[in-house]
Amino acid sequence: MTIQLGQIAPDFEQASTQGPIRFHEWLGSSWGILFSHPKNFTPVCTTELGEVARLKQEWEKRNTKVVGLSVDPVESHHKWEADIEETQGQAINYPIIADADRKVSELYGMIQPQCDPTITVRSVFVIDPDKKIRLILTYPPSTGRNFDELIRALDSLQLTDRNSIATPVNWMPGDKVVVSPKLSDEEAQRMFPQGFETLKPYLRMVQLD
Repeated sequence: MTIQLGQIAPDFEQASTQGPIRFHEWLGSSWGILFSHPKNFTPVCTTELGEVARLKQEWEKRNTKVVGLSVDPVESHHKWEADIEETQGQAINYPIIADADRKVSELYGMIQPQCDPTITVRSVFVIDPDKKIRLILTYPPSTGRNFDELIRALDSLQLTDRNSIATPVNWMPGDKVVVSPKLSDEEAQRMFPQGFETLKPYLRMVQLD
């Protein structure tokens, strides 16, 4: 199945380390991040899962629930959690889906045969409170994810949802943003009374308060 931006995230029910998860019900009115791992007891995944747990307060500040996925059973997940806590110094504080039958992996296109038909790639799906998929990242099994970048992208999504703006290259919270080209200058002046800088008619920059 091909997942595309803007579509409703497929719903599912699957076992996890924190009990059965009905995905849409579990998300509720929160943003969500669903991220997959090739399999349990792999070195890169171990570091990633520990980092996501360490970032708990960052997810909470952004009204975001995180959930991992691996194609192994719950019992194996629990054993792996002990290894993660021992090696990363951080207990897992979010659910890990046990996708032993690969139902969710197939539903979300996480198994890509041209890469490796036996394991899931490192997929990331950011889902908004309307259950729409807003961002998709796919890494090969050998490359660990940068969760600082994922937080930056989540900040951008949430900010641009609240304002008629876009975020430019290498944007970080507090930087100038781009005024939406959908706004006329008159509309932009009303929306941004602090003023904006016109570099080109299609490129206007503004500092948000």
